[in-house]
Amino acid sequence: MKLIEAMKEVKNLKVKAEDLRKKIACYCVKTSFESNMYPDQEAQIKEWIQSHTDTIKLAAKLSVAVQRTNLATEVEIELGGKKVSHPISEWILRRRELAELERACWGGITDKNLKEGQFKQTDGTVIEVKIVRFYDPKVRDEKIELYRSEPSIIDRTLETVNAVTELVE
Repeated sequence: MKLIEAMKEVKNLKVKAEDLRKKIACYCVKTSFESNMYPDQEAQIKEWIQSHTDTIKLAAKLSVAVQRTNLATEVEIELGGKKVSHPISEWILRRRELAELERACWGGITDKNLKEGQFKQTDGTVIEVKIVRFYDPKVRDEKIELYRSEPSIIDRTLETVNAVTELVE
């Protein structure tokens, strides 16, 4: 089974389990004057409960296999002209959180609206004011763009990887 197939199956199993829970909740009890909806309603409830348990177990087994595969499968992605290799799980973490944290760090590096020019002091003397930067604006802009685009690069790479990678059982 391919990784993407397992992930989709887990999603389908969760929907199935939710449907079973709704049926169980709806038909688990009735008043004495109501008719049964099923010939042996008690057996039907037990069957649904067992099916729910089996469905959850299968979803758990597949989810663990997906996690195992994500930890074991190294993926190389080119970012900023460099090839970087991480397990799928780390790329997912970068996609969800870390790339944005990196972008936010570089995005916080600004001139803080400081202005260059001449400044007249209270004693009347004029001084030349220059901005002293402790960073390279070109590098900052490159890094912001790199981390802004990283999630979409990860997405498109992992879509392909997920379609061709066999699930580690």
